[in-house]
Amino acid sequence: MTIKTKVSICLPTYKRPDLLIGCIESCFAQTHTNIEIVIGDDSPDDSTERMIAERYGNDKRIAYRRNTPALGQSRNVASLFARATGDKILLIHDDDYLAEHCIERLLAQWQRHPEIQAAFGNQYEVDHDGSIDYASSRHMNHAYHRTPAAAGLQALPGRTGIVQMFPNNGWLADAALVKQISYDEQHAVCCDYVFGVRLCLAARGVCYIDEHVSYYRKTDVSVSQSTRNTTSASSLAAWSFLQGLTLPPALEPARKLAMRRFVPIVVSLYARNNKARAGLNLALANLHAYRYGLSARLYYHLLMICKSARRSKIQPAVMSFETGEAGVDVTPVAQVAQVAQVAPMVDVTRTRVP
Repeated sequence: MTIKTKVSICLPTYKRPDLLIGCIESCFAQTHTNIEIVIGDDSPDDSTERMIAERYGNDKRIAYRRNTPALGQSRNVASLFARATGDKILLIHDDDYLAEHCIERLLAQWQRHPEIQAAFGNQYEVDHDGSIDYASSRHMNHAYHRTPAAAGLQALPGRTGIVQMFPNNGWLADAALVKQISYDEQHAVCCDYVFGVRLCLAARGVCYIDEHVSYYRKTDVSVSQSTRNTTSASSLAAWSFLQGLTLPPALEPARKLAMRRFVPIVVSLYARNNKARAGLNLALANLHAYRYGLSARLYYHLLMICKSARRSKIQPAVMSFETGEAGVDVTPVAQVAQVAQVAPMVDVTRTRVP
C-alpha cells in the first residue's frame, strides 16, 4: 500500500462549526496525504457553509455540500459514501478527530494482510476541550473487546461487528465494500451499529491494531451523551436488529456475548417501565448474563421488578424516560418507530450503542 492509495474521509456534520474545524485540521495533519474530505452538512443555518468558504474555499481536497433539506444521519452518511472517489473510505464525525498517523497505520495493515477489507484501532476518549481521559479510554476499549490479546487479523470478521469491537468511526475500509453495504435508512436510529455488523459480516478479512488512531469526544450534544440515560430509539432498534440476525453457528457465541451486555440493561428498563413480567422472564431466560446468579446485579434487578409489579397495579404501563442505567428495550421492530415518536428529539449526528 503506497502513497498512491487515495483515501476518502467522509465527514457528516450538524451545527458544530467550531468542532468541525478541529476535525478537518486533524485530517489535513495526516502523515498519509493522498486524501479527500467529503463533507455533508445537515445544519439548519449557513454558519458552517460560510466557515468552509472562508477557511477552505480554495482547497481542492474538500468536497463540501450543504443538504437542504437536511437528510438525517443515515441518508447523509450514505450520500457521503456515494460521493467518495477514493480507493478506501474512512468515516469520522464532526466532533471527533484523527491521530496524525491514523490513515498511515491502518493502510499498513493491507501490506501485512492483503486479503483484508477493513481495519480499525483504539479510540481515546476526550472532553470538549480535547483533554484525554486515559482511565476512561482504557475502560472503553476494554469494554468493546479491544485488547492487546485481540490484535491482528480477526479469525471471525463478523464477530467484531456483532460485539461492537468495530468502532462507530475512525475505521478504514475498501470503498467498494463500504458503498455496497452503506447506511440503511430502515435502521436509521442505530445505523452505525447496523452498518458495522453488516460490513464485518461481508468482509473477507478484518484487522484490529492495538494502537490509538482516533479521538472520541464526549460532549453534551453528542447523541451518546444525549441518550445515555434514556430508553433511546437507537438502543431499542439495535437490540431488535441483534435479535433478528440470521447467523451461522460459528457466530452464535458472538451474539450471546453481545446479549450479555444488553440483557441486564433491557431487564432494568422493563422494570422501570412497569413491564415486570417481561423483565422477569428475560432475566430468568438469560441467567448467563448475570453469571448464573453470582452477580449482585441480578438481585438488584429482581428488587426493581418487584417494585415495578406493585406500581403496575396502581398505574397504567407507559414508557418512561427516567435517568438510570443506559439501555435498550426488547421492543419488536414494528413498535420501534412508535417509541421513537415519544422519545425526546436529540442530535443524531452519530450513535454509539451502550
